[in-house]
Amino acid sequence: MGNFKKFKVVPDLPEKLKPLLVIASNLWLTWNPEAIKLFITMDGDLWEKNQHNPIRMLGEISQEKLDELAHDEGFLSEVQRVSGQLEQYLHLLRGINHTQQVSIAYFSAEYGLSDTLPIYSGGLGILSGDHVKAASDLNLNFHGVGLLYQLGYFQQYLNMDGWQQDFYQVNDFYNMQVQEVKEADGQPLEVELDFPGRKVYVKVWQIKVGRVSIHMLDSNIEKNSDYDRRLTSQLYGGGPEIRLQQEIILGIGGVKMLEALGIEIRAVHMNEGHSAFTPFERARMLMKNNGLSFSEAMELVRKSSVFTTHTNVQAAHDVFGPELLKNYFGNYLREFSISLNDFMAFGRVHPDNHQENFSMTVAAVKNSAFVNGVSTLHAEVSKDMLKNLWPAVPLEHVPIQPITNGIHIPSWVSFEMNDLFERYLGNKWREKQDYRDAWEKVLNIPDPELWSVHEIRRRRLIAFTRQRLQKQLIAKGASNLLVSESQEALNPVALTIGFARRFATYKRAYLIFKDPERLLKILNNSERPVQLVFAGKAHPQDQAGKELIKNIISFMSAEHLRKKIAFIEDYDINVARYLVSGVDIWLNTPLRPFEACGTSGMKAACNGVLNFSVLDGWWDEAYDLKNGWAIGNREVYADKDYQDEVESKAIYSILEKDIIPLFYERGSDGLPREWIRMMKHSLVTIASRYNTNRMVKEYFNKFYKNASENYAKLSADNFALNRELALWKKRMQGDFPSLRIEGIQADTGRTYKSGEEFQVQADVLLGKVQPGDVRVEVYYGTIVGDDVLQNSALAPLPNVEKIADGRFRFSGAIPCARTGNFGFKLRVTPFHPLLSDPYEMGMVLWS
Repeated sequence: MGNFKKFKVVPDLPEKLKPLLVIASNLWLTWNPEAIKLFITMDGDLWEKNQHNPIRMLGEISQEKLDELAHDEGFLSEVQRVSGQLEQYLHLLRGINHTQQVSIAYFSAEYGLSDTLPIYSGGLGILSGDHVKAASDLNLNFHGVGLLYQLGYFQQYLNMDGWQQDFYQVNDFYNMQVQEVKEADGQPLEVELDFPGRKVYVKVWQIKVGRVSIHMLDSNIEKNSDYDRRLTSQLYGGGPEIRLQQEIILGIGGVKMLEALGIEIRAVHMNEGHSAFTPFERARMLMKNNGLSFSEAMELVRKSSVFTTHTNVQAAHDVFGPELLKNYFGNYLREFSISLNDFMAFGRVHPDNHQENFSMTVAAVKNSAFVNGVSTLHAEVSKDMLKNLWPAVPLEHVPIQPITNGIHIPSWVSFEMNDLFERYLGNKWREKQDYRDAWEKVLNIPDPELWSVHEIRRRRLIAFTRQRLQKQLIAKGASNLLVSESQEALNPVALTIGFARRFATYKRAYLIFKDPERLLKILNNSERPVQLVFAGKAHPQDQAGKELIKNIISFMSAEHLRKKIAFIEDYDINVARYLVSGVDIWLNTPLRPFEACGTSGMKAACNGVLNFSVLDGWWDEAYDLKNGWAIGNREVYADKDYQDEVESKAIYSILEKDIIPLFYERGSDGLPREWIRMMKHSLVTIASRYNTNRMVKEYFNKFYKNASENYAKLSADNFALNRELALWKKRMQGDFPSLRIEGIQADTGRTYKSGEEFQVQADVLLGKVQPGDVRVEVYYGTIVGDDVLQNSALAPLPNVEKIADGRFRFSGAIPCARTGNFGFKLRVTPFHPLLSDPYEMGMVLWS
C-alpha cells in the first residue's frame, strides 16, 4: 500500500510550557545538563522509553501531565531559567574575534550529534558532530552540509552464537530534532540535480546545533522514482554507483542547496573525500554567474578550499571508473569544455595513466589549498601515502599539515564530573577548556570527591550493562537462568577495562585474548579482580570483523567468565557515554600506524579514566609517561603475527606489574592516592589540549581565515587578481620547463667553524621568466649513512645579478649553526604572492 495523504500533528503545549519545544528543537540541549534534567524531571521513565528524544517525548506525554506541570511553579521557574540560558547563548557574541566575517561551509557524509539522531556510523561522524558544536561555541559563521539518512547506519544484535546480525530502523524525522526548510510560499525547499536521463530532487532539512545549523539533503520525496527515493536511505550502503550518487548529492547538491538558501560561502571544508565533487559545482556556478573560464574558476575554488583526510587505510578511499563518471558528469565536461581524461586527471595520482581510476581523496587534495591529517603521526603517514602527487618534493616538504582532533568535552563529560568542574574550575570552564591554567585547578579537587564521582560512574556503568545484558538475553530467547545471572554481571568495585570501537581488524580487539591462560589468571584473581566491558560493530560487509566479535562472545560465554566480561550490543553515543565515564582503563590496541587519530580515549580522559594504548594516532603525541600507559615503543614489525605476540605480552605484563597493583594500592582511608594523582595529571594534560575548542581555533587560524581572505582578494574588482593569477600560471606552465641551473659556485674544499657562513652562488638560465617569478633556494642538512639527508632546512639565495640576457646569478649563504657533515642541493620553484605553497604548481627544478 502507498500513496497516502499526509498531515502533521505537533504537541499542544500550554503557553507557559512552550519554551520546552524551543529547547527540545536545538541540540544545544545535548551538552547542557540542566536542559536534559528538565525533561527527566517531567517524566524520567518516558525520557528513557523515548531514548532521550525530547521531541518525541513532548508528543507522547499526556495532556494531563502537561497541565499539571503548567501549574508547578518550581518547574516553570526552571523552564524559564533554562530557556533564558539558551537565549543568552544564542545571542551573546563571544568566541574568536571577527569570526562572522569568515563564512564557512563544512561538508561531511555523517554527523554524530546525539543518540536521538542515528545518522552516523562512528569516529568520522562523532568528530563532525563535535566540530559543529565547537563552531557554535566559538560563534563561527559556520554552515554544515550533510545527508539525512532515512535508515541511518545499521543497528546490531548478536545471535546466541555471537554472530552479528544487521538491521535498520526507519528514522521518523517529524519526531526528531530536524525541521523542514520551507520556501517563502510555504512549500518545502528542494534542490534539482541532473542524473543520467532524469532529474533527481532532494528536500532540505535543518538541524539546529546551538548558534549554527546543519542543512541536510533527503531524496525520499514523492516526485522521485522509488529507486531515487532510496538514494539517501543508508549511510555507507550499496555498491559503487550508489556511493557515487550519494557523493554527487552531497557535493554538488550541497553547493546548490547553499545557493538556494542564500548563504554566501567564502571557505569550504571537505571533511574526508566523500564531498570531493564540491569544487566542480562551485566552479560551474562561478563560470555561470561571473563569466570566469574553467581554469580561472578552479583557481578561486582551490584557493578557498580545505580538505581533511581521516584514514590510513587505502581501501577506505572511494574510487570510480571513467565510464561511471562519463555517465554522470557528461554535462559538466561540456560546460567546462574539457575531455573525460582531463576530468579524470583531477582524481589521478598519475594524470596520464589511463588505467588509474578517479580517487575522491586525490581530487580533494588537488583542489584544496589547505590539506591536513588528524594527528601529528597521521600527517606524516598521509605525506607518505600521497607523496607521489608531488614527485619532485622531499617527503618532509609535502604540504600536508597536522591538526590533531579533539572532542567537545561538554558533550562527553558525565553529569557528576560536570558538577565537579563547575565547583572547582568555575562556571566558565567550558569557555576556557583549551587553556592549560584552567585545567590546573583540577589539582585542587579533593581526592575523596574525585574518587567518589568516579566510583558512582562505575556503578552506573555496571547497572546500565546489567540492564542491557538482560534485554539482550531476553531478545535471544535465553534461559531464565542466564537472564537471572546477567543481573550479577560485573563487580562494582573491581578494576574495569573498557574497549569500544569499530571492529575493524587493524584495531585488534583480539589482542588481549591472545594468551587465554594468562588472561584468565588476571581475571580470576579474587584479591585483585579485573573485568572487561566490550562494545562495537563490524561493518555489514566485514566478515573478519564479525568473526572477531563471535570469538570474543565464544570466549566469554564460559560460565566462570560470564560475570567478568560483558559485551554491550548496538554501540552508539549513549553506550559510549556510559563506557567512557564508567571504566577505570580505556584499552586501545590498533596496529600502528593505521589509527589516524582516535578520540574515544580523549572522552575517557576527560572523565578521569586512564588510557592504556598502543602509541598510535593521538596517543603517540599525548603520552608523557605519567598520564597513562603505552603498549610498545613505536615499533613497526614486518611480521604482524610476531607483533601481536610481543604487544599482547606487553599488555599482560603492564597489567600485572603496574596497572593492577597501582589500582589496588590503598591508603588507610581506602583511597588509591597514586591512581588519583594519575587521574588528575591525565585530566590536566589531555583535556586542556585534546578538545574541539583548540582544534576549531586551529582550523580557523590556519585555514578558514586564510581561505576566506584568498576568496576576498581574488574575487575583488570583478576577479581581477584571480584572472591575473590564472594567466600567470598558464604562462609559467609554458616557460618554467625551459629553466636550467647552469652552474653552482661554493667553496666545499675547506672546513667551516660553527657560526660562520657557507656562501653559495647559482647561475640560472631563466629565459622568458623574470627573477621575481621564481625562488632559488639551497636545500641542505646533515648527511648520514648512505647519502641520507637529515635535519633539512632551506636557505634563500636573495641576491640577484643579471649576467646576460635571460641569465641571472643568485647568491646567499647557509648559516653554519650546527656541526657535522653537510650536504646541499639547489632548487628553483615558481613564486607568486598568492601561491599557497611552493609546490602548488607541481614544478620544481633541482640541481
